[in-house]
Amino acid sequence: MPVPTVTFNDGYKMPMIGLGTFLSKPGEVAEAVKYAIEVGYRHVDTAFFYENEKEIGSAIREKINDGTIKREDIFVTTKLWCNSHKEDEVVPACKKSLENLGFDYIDLFLVHWPFAFKSGDALTPRDAAGKIEFSDTDYLETWKGMEECKRQGLARSIGLSNFNSEQIARLLSSAKIKPVNNQVEVTMNLNQKPLIEFCKKHEITVTGFSPLGRPGNRHGIQNLWDEPQIQKLAQKYKKTPANIACRFIHQLGVTPIPKSVTKSRIKENLDIFDFSLTPEEVSTIEKMGSGARVAPFEEAKEAKYYPFSIPF
Repeated sequence: MPVPTVTFNDGYKMPMIGLGTFLSKPGEVAEAVKYAIEVGYRHVDTAFFYENEKEIGSAIREKINDGTIKREDIFVTTKLWCNSHKEDEVVPACKKSLENLGFDYIDLFLVHWPFAFKSGDALTPRDAAGKIEFSDTDYLETWKGMEECKRQGLARSIGLSNFNSEQIARLLSSAKIKPVNNQVEVTMNLNQKPLIEFCKKHEITVTGFSPLGRPGNRHGIQNLWDEPQIQKLAQKYKKTPANIACRFIHQLGVTPIPKSVTKSRIKENLDIFDFSLTPEEVSTIEKMGSGARVAPFEEAKEAKYYPFSIPF
């Protein structure tokens, strides 16, 4: 079944499900990407911080070279890391990601977090006591660099990740080019409805990372799959609990990017476009959520622009 797309405020389109690749091990991620493309994925999400851009780019190019897809058929998202937030660092960082991927443009380039780290080669710079070294670089400055990436054609579209509503509003008041997307954690536990509504009002689409709730996450957060209501829905629709989670997120108007390196699961996670949850079922799932985050980045709480200190 063809994957639906969502149209950005700049006219470009994004397939409404993608393959997540955070914490995918080297060696595994290339095979996962190639298989995902073979079974119908047309959207792959990565980031400079994941240190797998080279492998992902190589896997995609292999599928282009063997005629499975053309470059324009595949949508690739990557992200600017916190150590390159100064305006003059953004374009070089974007070019570095392009070099890693082996492409001449990125479909969607996101600011990974609103806060900045000290500039330099270290992904997570730390002082002698082991604490992260932050910088007070304003994301408004970072955004000017992002706009330049779009002007130069390095990125077709530019957006945000992990930004809260106040940060987005502040950015919109000075931006020359509007962000097209905000990628945030969206799960059955944390459905982000107020933030999704806010983004929608400002013509910003939402991508949901960790849509499956990161089973086995270190915070011990229950991912609701084993709840009787979810099991019942899976039986009713002859789907998996993961399908129910991703379909729920899709019906919130969000693009889920489930991560897997297991072939059977990669294929299975795509299988969400031939059924619909009823409004009552969506409402039931919404009420089950505890609001707990699997990706709170607690170590960054002291950063000037830490995003999770307000409700949304």
